[in-house]
Amino acid sequence: MIEDKDLVKETIIEAAKLMAVSALTAPKARGVENIVVRILDRDDELELLAKKMEVLSEHYGNFFMRDAQNIRNSKAVVLIGCRMATINLKTPSFWKIDADTLHSIVNLGIAIGSAVKTASIHNIDSRVMFSAGVAAQELKLIDADYAFAIPLNVSSKNIYFDRVWPPPK
Repeated sequence: MIEDKDLVKETIIEAAKLMAVSALTAPKARGVENIVVRILDRDDELELLAKKMEVLSEHYGNFFMRDAQNIRNSKAVVLIGCRMATINLKTPSFWKIDADTLHSIVNLGIAIGSAVKTASIHNIDSRVMFSAGVAAQELKLIDADYAFAIPLNVSSKNIYFDRVWPPPK
């Protein structure tokens, strides 16, 4: 017999795998493979990430502390990053950023969008987090030039919605 708790955890991990595939197969500029994905699904990994976020809150702001609580309350985290790629695009003279850099980052955005779409299709609560992505990079949990994290959970109330910081007393 599968208990509710086990069913939820197993389903979230399966959804995380599908999210990873969605990110990796998302359309990319000139088909250049610059997306990196990693799934954290163990409690010790999530706690390590949350603790690092708390440390980083001193430098980046209190929202890292708030987001650390969300990580602790999550069942898994999908990390999605990009490596800067040489795509060999000519940059228009009036652009303020190099075309290759821009397209590498746009690839990341499309990959993240594809992943959260997959989470939504499977009724998995998620939120894209800059904070947890930075912490994952600092911990070297993902080998990417830029990274974001997508924590995952299933509950009757989405834990990533209506977040307030600091918590009411």
